[in-house]
Amino acid sequence: MITADGLKAGDKIPSERELSERLNVGRSSVREALRALELLGLIETRRGEGTFIRDFQGHQLVQLLSTFILQDERAKRDVFETKYLIEIDCLRLAADKCNQNQMTEILKWFNQTVNIHDDDFFFRIIEMADNHLFLRIWTILKDYYNSLHFHPVQYKREDYQSLLMALTQKDSSQTVLAYKKLRNLSFLIDKN
Repeated sequence: MITADGLKAGDKIPSERELSERLNVGRSSVREALRALELLGLIETRRGEGTFIRDFQGHQLVQLLSTFILQDERAKRDVFETKYLIEIDCLRLAADKCNQNQMTEILKWFNQTVNIHDDDFFFRIIEMADNHLFLRIWTILKDYYNSLHFHPVQYKREDYQSLLMALTQKDSSQTVLAYKKLRNLSFLIDKN
């Protein structure tokens, strides 16, 4: 309905009565659903004005959902593995797609940045891969990953540099090997 009506953050949603009619459900069901959406921070009700779509950050929803989804160890392990596999695929794509200007920009950023933050580094790589769906999935996985509250691993600057050097050579196999070294992923070393 949001897509069909072209609604975006800040727009007023239809009234309970109209939602009830359009969705062919009772008003009490609509009211309950609206309360749940408000609890998730997706909408807000303004007294005397109506209900509006909020401009929310995805991490709020991720943090809430992660308390339910990430309860068992297997789910947590799957988040790690999936995030890493997406990063590997994006490195391959970046090696194939990136141009000299993009390489110059990331090397300039790298040389000017004293403390490399892993999320910033891989955000730039994934942008170079030029795959919007990978970027969206990685962002959600990264938020889940960060919500697990593990002590952040400090990766070596030299390992990031080796990764970038392999990327500048457009050698996807060396790039993947450098990534696996960075992440200390011995369990993935023999898979390319």
